[in-house]
Parts: sequence; structure tokens; C-alpha cells
Amino acid sequence: MKFRRKADPSSETADATDDTAATGAREAPTGGPFDASQVEGDGIERADLGSVLVPAIAERELRLQVDEKSGQVRAVMLAGSDGACEFQPFAAPRNGDLWSEVRPQIAADMVRRGGQATEREGRWGTELVCQMPVKRPDGTTATQPSRIVGINGDRWMLRASFLGRPAVDPDAAPEWEDALAQVVVRRGEQAMPVGEPLPVKLPDDARRVR
Repeated sequence: MKFRRKADPSSETADATDDTAATGAREAPTGGPFDASQVEGDGIERADLGSVLVPAIAERELRLQVDEKSGQVRAVMLAGSDGACEFQPFAAPRNGDLWSEVRPQIAADMVRRGGQATEREGRWGTELVCQMPVKRPDGTTATQPSRIVGINGDRWMLRASFLGRPAVDPDAAPEWEDALAQVVVRRGEQAMPVGEPLPVKLPDDARRVR
């Protein structure tokens, strides 16, 4: 797994591409995203980002938005030619339903910023379908659609936003959801406040390109 970092004035992007497929690996269980305990010893090579582990996924590029000044990862994204899926893990109570608690807050924030958010049932339960006004570089305005899902795990919650075609085209959604389902969350044993983002790090073997 190779990473490529690109810098801009405010952030850096680290991209991951896979050169060789893992050999001798047995299939991971179905129904993810997974807890790290579910895939231990499965032989599948994954990019180690600390609290998330991501395997090489066909036609999806792994990108990390890295803060230039602090060096901390701000977001993890799977990107493709027709859209993207951005995700982040959070600390959650054991056997709790953090997504049901934060979903109304996310919807209210969307409305406060001039957008819209409606609920619907999806692969992982109730999700948000959002429309947010954005400003183009030329100063004109447009509407950015997104779908936000939350998956409750063992003392963690994974929040993901689908952008582009998977946010608006039902035919494109399954492949993108399958990609997200391959993500693994490693919660760790440390005590953390509920709702706090789990630490995501840039891999030690990332190649820096300026």
C-alpha cells in the first residue's frame, strides 16, 4: 500500500493505491463496517490509520485530508470517478445508539446553515438525505447533495457521508455502500468522552510529495 501526499495552503491529501493483492487471505465476514476483533487474523492487508483500517478497494482511492500546521488527519475519504464517501469514527457507549442521538443534531445544523435534511430508511437504518447550498469559485451558488449514515459498533460509531452520484442515484449506491462496509474500526481500550472523534493518523510509510 503506497500513499501520496499533496500539500495546499490549508491541508494535505494522502492518497493510497494498492500494487499487489494480498495472497493467501481468507474472506472477511460480511455485514460491515467491522470491529477490529471481527477481522483479527484474516490475512487481509489494510492501511493502518489508527482507529480505522481500510483495505484496497477496486476503483476507490483512499485519501486523507491532513491539516498542514498540526499534521493531524481531518478526514478520511474513499474517492472514485463518480463520487466519494467521507467517514469518521467516534467514541460511543457500549450497547448504545449514538447515531439516534446525534442524527437530529446534524439535521438541525444543516437547516441552520440554510440547507435541508430529511430522514429515510437505508442499508444501516435511518439515514439523512441532505441538500446544502454552496458557493462556486466563480461566485455563483449551487446545491450539494449528500447522504449521511451512522453505524453503531462496539463502543464506537462510524459516521459517513456519500457525495456525488451515490448521494442521488439509487443504482450507484450499492457499490459505494459495499466499499464502506469493508472499513474496520479499532476502538482501543482508552476511556474517551462519548461523541469524541477517535484518533486517525497518517501511516508511517506514507510518501510525501511536494
